[in-house]
Amino acid sequence: MEYETVIGLETHAQLLTKSKMWCRCSADYASAPPNTHVCPVCLGLPGVLPTMNRQAVEFTIMTALALKCTPASYTKFDRKNYPYPDLMKGYQISQYDNPVGKGGYLEIEVDGNRKTIGITRVHLEEDVAKLVHRAPAFELPYSLVDVNRSGVPLMEVVSEPDMRSPEEARQYLMKLRTILQYLGVSTANMEEGSFRCDANISIRPVGTKEFGPKVEVKNMNSFKAVFRALEYEAKRQRQAVSTGERITQETRGWNDVRGETFPQRSKEYANDYRYFPEPDLPPLTISSTQVSEIKGKLPELPEARLIRYMRDYQLSLYDASLITASKGQADYYEEALKTETCQKLPADKRAKDVANWLLGEAARIINETNADIEDFREKVSPENLCGLIAASRSTINNLTAKIVLEEMYRSGKSADTIIEERGLGQIGGAELDEILSQVVVSNARAVADYKAGKETAVKFLVGQVMRATKGQADPKLATELLVKKLKES
Repeated sequence: MEYETVIGLETHAQLLTKSKMWCRCSADYASAPPNTHVCPVCLGLPGVLPTMNRQAVEFTIMTALALKCTPASYTKFDRKNYPYPDLMKGYQISQYDNPVGKGGYLEIEVDGNRKTIGITRVHLEEDVAKLVHRAPAFELPYSLVDVNRSGVPLMEVVSEPDMRSPEEARQYLMKLRTILQYLGVSTANMEEGSFRCDANISIRPVGTKEFGPKVEVKNMNSFKAVFRALEYEAKRQRQAVSTGERITQETRGWNDVRGETFPQRSKEYANDYRYFPEPDLPPLTISSTQVSEIKGKLPELPEARLIRYMRDYQLSLYDASLITASKGQADYYEEALKTETCQKLPADKRAKDVANWLLGEAARIINETNADIEDFREKVSPENLCGLIAASRSTINNLTAKIVLEEMYRSGKSADTIIEERGLGQIGGAELDEILSQVVVSNARAVADYKAGKETAVKFLVGQVMRATKGQADPKLATELLVKKLKES
């Protein structure tokens, strides 16, 4: 029997607020010593009362609008009860039946085909504390609790089970992360834990509509890990049903080293959490006026930016998609185009030239050094990148320009400074003419081949010129002058 995979994602994003969700403790806890960003509220001490973070609510409404959800006019918070050491109060303040936003969608593209993924809900809750597990040699293992993260505003985006492959899930997550970064509501950094995903996956016979028992997979800290975990789990479930094994609804962890999922606990249902309205927080009403004001603050989103790049800069869909996939990269690109140096480049070339360098050599350096666009910006400003592009059109050739960019990234110096210090300017005039003459004299056979009608002999001779000049000649100019000299000889 042929089965199809059914995937739905529950994605959590920490919100970029200055303080926590229910108290004034700083939410910037990442580099702080353990248990230093705490107070009686986020420690869950008896008798304390939560005070709602207005900015977190507005960020959640912004996200709901960006995902085409309908913002709620009435919403409330609920207590989600479960016993776990990282839950300071013994319950989490979350939302159950009245989330901030419902019924949206997100469009993705896989293998050239667009697909719409439904968004069930966008709701707001608090993050939990962090457990640090220790297993010292010759001692019993133990866990430490760091409460710094407890109470940080956490937004959850729940998708419909509309994805049918691990690749669709990966594209959905990448698109969602990009939107959150454009909105400025979250860093959405998976490796740092500010963007986390739980995946629900099941299989069912092709053509049926009923869902099979779903398995929730946790502990995935990268897009690659999500893809691999879902790929493994889809295969595991198919193998299980083929041997008559019964698939149970459960929560499984992901072991990235071994490349496999493992059982953690039976999967809870909603009634296991014993939800009830949070008595210490009044219901929240959101007026149409407030929604309109927040909607007016929405920035240009990736899809709109992509369309503008294709229209205004004549970029291809491929180039525009790559650049706008990262807000930082798109910002760098636009800043480069606005620089005085870039404005002096040919109008019909500048947008494509900057895109080529950003997506080509700059991307290569970023990937090889395991950096990001902000790291690159610190060493190579948009102005200096355009200075390099200008130099590649006048004083150095393209090969030398690539070498110069690497040095710019290492040293932080401008292209002109490096070219001058290392004497990398292109050779021309009398000096180039003399080298051409030497190449012609030293390669009589190739010259004879050219005169006998073998046009490819020119490529060999140009190669000798580039070797003699150590790459400092303009290949196009060298070719033109060499052909002229050969015709005259």
